[in-house]
Amino acid sequence: MSAGRWTLLYIVAARLLLALSLIGESLKEDHQLASPLNAYPRLREGTYLFNHGISPYSGGTFRHSPLFLPFFSWLPDSPYLNASLWTLVDCISAWALVSIWNARSGGVRSRGVLLASMYLINPYLFLPSLATSTASFDNALLLLAIKFACERRTPPCLFSLAFASQLSLPSILLLPPILLLLLSDAKSHLASPKSFSTSYSAVAPVVLEFFAYFATLTGAATIATGGWSWAANTWGAGLILPDLTPNPGLWWYFFTEMFDHFRPFFLMVFSMHLLIYVAPVCIKFQHDPLYATFILVGLIAMFKPYPTLADAGLFLTMFTLFPETYRYLRYPIVTALLHLHAFLLLPLFHHLWVGAGTGNANFFYASSLVFGVANGGAILDAIWAGLRIAVGEVGEDYAVMQE
Repeated sequence: MSAGRWTLLYIVAARLLLALSLIGESLKEDHQLASPLNAYPRLREGTYLFNHGISPYSGGTFRHSPLFLPFFSWLPDSPYLNASLWTLVDCISAWALVSIWNARSGGVRSRGVLLASMYLINPYLFLPSLATSTASFDNALLLLAIKFACERRTPPCLFSLAFASQLSLPSILLLPPILLLLLSDAKSHLASPKSFSTSYSAVAPVVLEFFAYFATLTGAATIATGGWSWAANTWGAGLILPDLTPNPGLWWYFFTEMFDHFRPFFLMVFSMHLLIYVAPVCIKFQHDPLYATFILVGLIAMFKPYPTLADAGLFLTMFTLFPETYRYLRYPIVTALLHLHAFLLLPLFHHLWVGAGTGNANFFYASSLVFGVANGGAILDAIWAGLRIAVGEVGEDYAVMQE
């Protein structure tokens, strides 16, 4: 076995040992690592009610997808099983990330160990996994959907994306770039922009197949719970924001301070704000759909209603798929320092407010704003780099002419 594979084995073993320790238990209620839509204690509360013939959605606190209920209802609540399951899910995510890189590079450059290690040791991804947040499942399904799209395997790609959308509705916004990816290829075309052209007859069957999978999973969720009450508590939570539990996102504090009279208007504004990015990003990066998918993953992580650190962690880890952009990043040091600053401030101000009781909500929201600026800086850097590569030669010629 090579040294790189031994390194990966050590990382996985260390993660498993940490997951079996008391650290994970202390993180399960952390608002930065788990939201009302993916917190493990709420999931176990819902499965308890489900096993006793009570609708878990009747109380208005359980907001997980019904698809989790049949699986976790028979799975014992064992720390050993949980540690093994979440470690396995992260290993699948790391494997999918490596497969995406192989499709992107054509297998020319071997960076599998580096990419897998970056995913497994990223604290934004590692800590939510220790907290047994189901965001790890969301990330795994998204990466699998992208992997299958890169390999032009339409049925598993669309099914994975439909499953991810069922668990977390904002993931459905990745359908347009993934469709472009299915109908083109995953290799880097940032430096050779060209218009994407295909016929409607090629797109329509793929879209219909996706919605067939999505409708099937929706029907399975409805059968599992015996009604449609789950939709208002899961998908509806992202539209009407009924639970204002703090998180690293930008929604909760704003709507805590909002007058009820203006609430519907601003809910519409916030929801539409995320939606309007899809078409411009897909059009601008139509020559490289994988890069468009990457940008939208970052935008969803920043603007979704109930984000956790795992959402931003997926976007930041996907940077490793695009080494050609590194030299074109505009402010990488500033962005890195902002993330370091936010990574230190978030737990500190959260403890001051929730733990020590010496602060208030403004403390934690201030740190989440720093986190938002850091994510925004990373997204802008990525967009800038992608555009600079596309016009690199033109820009250099223009600079020479100006001199």
